[in-house]
Amino acid sequence: MTEPARRVAVLVNPHSGKGRGAAIGDAAVAHLRRRGALVSERRGDDASEARRLLIELLADAPDAVVVIGGDGTLSALAEPLVSDGTPVVLVPAGTGNDLARALGIPRDSPENAADAAISGAPRRIDVGVIEAVDGQRLFLTIAALGFDAKVSERTNRLRYPRGRVRYFLAIAIEVLRVRPMRFRLGMNGETVTEQPGTLIAIGNTASYGGGMPMCVGADPADGVLDVVHVAPLSMLRLILLLPRLLAGTHLDRPEAHRCRARAIEVSAPDLVVYADGERIAQGACRVSVLPGALTMLVGKESR
Repeated sequence: MTEPARRVAVLVNPHSGKGRGAAIGDAAVAHLRRRGALVSERRGDDASEARRLLIELLADAPDAVVVIGGDGTLSALAEPLVSDGTPVVLVPAGTGNDLARALGIPRDSPENAADAAISGAPRRIDVGVIEAVDGQRLFLTIAALGFDAKVSERTNRLRYPRGRVRYFLAIAIEVLRVRPMRFRLGMNGETVTEQPGTLIAIGNTASYGGGMPMCVGADPADGVLDVVHVAPLSMLRLILLLPRLLAGTHLDRPEAHRCRARAIEVSAPDLVVYADGERIAQGACRVSVLPGALTMLVGKESR
């Protein structure tokens, strides 16, 4: 007996990856239709429109939702996706694509990534939550607080060059401006204490910035968040530590401390919080985890 055709909803961020999202979306949709899927496609020009279109697509109860975009695109849609429970396929089209990297999703073939909507296996992953004065936001990779958040902010301001080179240029600029931060940090409901540092990274996955492995060993399905605290560093010491940060060998240095927690409270006078490449909060926040809250579909090579 022939199985019924898969009903697949596709939401495209055409502006992802500096405009590459549109072409990647075209390739993914064409492949799904060749595979016999019944495709409903929408394109959202901004986060609010994408969210509205997603809710419309979910109302038709598709078998899977395919999101064409980067980490920021998917995390902006995470709340309705978590609430609905429909399995999600990510076709990476962003600048960093660190969630795809963590899950082994093909980053150079929209067709192979989209194929998970037809023959992929479900994989439940954790979702991070950032709560601040002006509301809450879900995230999927790493929340950056301190030097790394300032690098993300600088990266977003730079128009050129593209790709990872732009991120490395932002690092070089911010290294020259580095100052210790007066973090107040508490974990798992314990007393908040002064813990000055250069940065705090709270990871659901291992990398950000297109593969920088700040939270080495972080598992998006273990129900906890990895917290990396880097002690106050001078410009010279940070420059000396950077090769280790880029290579993921920094955790054996005394300047870096890693632990795991389900909830973290952080504040600092000039705190800026970035997650999945987007500015989320400032001043103070609480970061926690929703274990296994999002169901992804991944291909055989990604399991």
